[in-house]
Amino acid sequence: MPEIEYFYSAHSAFAYLGSAAFMEIARAAGRKIVHRPIALGRVVEAVSSVPFGSRSAGHRAYFFGREIQRWPEERQAPVMDGIPTHHANDTSLANGMLIAGLEQGLDIDQLAHAMLETHWRDDADLADAGTLSRLAQELGLNSEPLLNAALSPAVQAKYEANTEEAIRRSVFGSPTYFVDDDMFYGQDRLAQVERALRQPYGGE
Repeated sequence: MPEIEYFYSAHSAFAYLGSAAFMEIARAAGRKIVHRPIALGRVVEAVSSVPFGSRSAGHRAYFFGREIQRWPEERQAPVMDGIPTHHANDTSLANGMLIAGLEQGLDIDQLAHAMLETHWRDDADLADAGTLSRLAQELGLNSEPLLNAALSPAVQAKYEANTEEAIRRSVFGSPTYFVDDDMFYGQDRLAQVERALRQPYGGE
């Protein structure tokens, strides 16, 4: 099946806001989503973007304030007020759990969406194993092998490889989509992703 590569982090606001629409676009186009969870902070730093905590108050108010008020209405993706309480927690366990699911041959589309949604809608802590276990079980997945593998050397090596690949390919942040090697950064580019799946853009 033809593929779409999807670079993101399990706690990303804009990955959440585009998640349901992106998955519907991929299904309609008959494309398999190739999940590439990444260490987002490292990727942002590597492309010389200003780290989140160092951005101006005006920048944060717009991109992580006003934009997160408008896009939920556009996408019908409800969010909590403000930034999630545990947003700064380590994402290695959550991203590792997603990679473990891939390594175990699972379709993780809905698990990825559930992590994003519960973090931004319900203020869930994605560094908490109990929370992740509950999410998996609600989707009919056996959480134990996923969590047992999430921080294993093999899974974390794959996480590192995803992150290094994102840096090598100049991924700017989360979410980033690749349609036949054409990069689209940001969920606000999903209309272009949909168009590219029907008719590739000209140029290189």
